Amino acid sequence: MIAIDNLSVSFGAVQALRDVTFRAETGQITAVLGANGAGKTTLLRTVSGLKEPKSGTIAMDGQALVHRKTEDIARMGVGHVPEGRGVIGEFTVEENLRLGAMTAKVNLKSGLEEQYDQFPVLGERRKQHAAKLSGGERQMLAMARALIAKPSVLLLDEPSLGLAPLVTAQLMHTIRSLCETNDLTVILVEQNASSALRIAHRAVVLHVGHVVANDEASVVAGDENLRQYYLGLVE
Repeated sequence: MIAIDNLSVSFGAVQALRDVTFRAETGQITAVLGANGAGKTTLLRTVSGLKEPKSGTIAMDGQALVHRKTEDIARMGVGHVPEGRGVIGEFTVEENLRLGAMTAKVNLKSGLEEQYDQFPVLGERRKQHAAKLSGGERQMLAMARALIAKPSVLLLDEPSLGLAPLVTAQLMHTIRSLCETNDLTVILVEQNASSALRIAHRAVVLHVGHVVANDEASVVAGDENLRQYYLGLVE
């Protein structure tokens, strides 16, 4: 479980997050939604140690994450899939996965096979360069590279970015399945609020760095004011 309390983050004079507080429970998907500039990506970067907060705390099962190095947070079980997928195009699928396993104490052979079982298309293309994969396949590879380290927490930043609606729907189904199968704590940052709300258990809505809603995903999805003014969803 990830517990975030009164988290504030600044970039110089600009405050990106203001007193953000919420819980992301084990075995659940917590969607973090909001317009561009709401602070969603900053939130994930702060959880994974890439950004130092101005104040507040972040804990994973009671262990403090603030002031730890990014690599130490990863070893504690936090996997981060950044926006833009971030796979290395010049490397093969398998080489990308091997990179994900480098800092983790996992059996490489069984780890690879597990990811090929979860993402069969990656097994079929294990010797193919990542640059030749489709956008959806690259996103699967980015997730598999994080999952091979067997994290207990998975941070996903805009996984549907640039994907066709059908591919997005398939990807969201995969995320929900991975969460349930692996008992993961998932924090899902998404601009595509409708898709995220369909698979999430809870939703946190950010507006200029401040939490304006924190409730069950079905409640947020049914709130017309939130949908219209903060999520840009109009029937």
